[in-house]
Amino acid sequence: MSSIISDIKKVIVTPIHKEGYKFIAIFAAFAFILALLSSTLGLIGLVLTAWCVYFFRNPQRFTIATDSDIISPADGVVNAIEKAATPPAELELDKKKQWVKISVFLNVFDVHVNRVPANGKVLKVKYQEGQFLSANNEDASDKNERSSVLLKTKNNSEIVFSQVAGLVARRIFNDLNEGDEVKAGDLYGIIRFGSRTDIYLPANSEIKTVVGQRMIGGETVIAKLNANSVSKAVEKSKTTVKKSVKKKVSTKNK
Repeated sequence: MSSIISDIKKVIVTPIHKEGYKFIAIFAAFAFILALLSSTLGLIGLVLTAWCVYFFRNPQRFTIATDSDIISPADGVVNAIEKAATPPAELELDKKKQWVKISVFLNVFDVHVNRVPANGKVLKVKYQEGQFLSANNEDASDKNERSSVLLKTKNNSEIVFSQVAGLVARRIFNDLNEGDEVKAGDLYGIIRFGSRTDIYLPANSEIKTVVGQRMIGGETVIAKLNANSVSKAVEKSKTTVKKSVKKKVSTKNK
């Protein structure tokens, strides 16, 4: 009994995302009108208002991540892991590059705030209008309304994460801007009323999840960037710098 009371207290005192206040007010006003008509209808309105408060909850999360860790950007269940995936076209990335995509489906009872999956710098933020197919649909990533972010991680890898609208979700909020320095677990947006999030990672990333596993946004490690690919990227960068320096010195001596 004490554990149930403790869980109820956690829900009651949980902060609410800023996008939820106007909806909670609308639901509460509707419940009041229904209560004037009938006590039964008023009770239904009260339950719906309580659900609205619950939907927009923004619980505190504790993120522990290294520069190689990829953290789940949302609560929900992993419903697909796709190899040789193609990131959203609007980001205009190299079509020859291989990516692996992990999709996390959120139902209407999941926490819907979204969190940054890795430490790094935002390179691009693109919004794309689209359809509102069910978030479970295989074509949702390509056809639905979405907001996508290209992030360069602290270890020089590039990842993409997208908020994808669903059958009921009709509005996506993304507070990130190009040039922002971010940390894994930072709150960056919300999708209203059912949706999915997609993460695109380098093909040789170490996947730490399986289809059907439940994620906790901002806490669950969903993948790790391959250390070998990272070190190669760093070495390539160092080699380029050395060649550039040698070329300048050679030109100066002439």
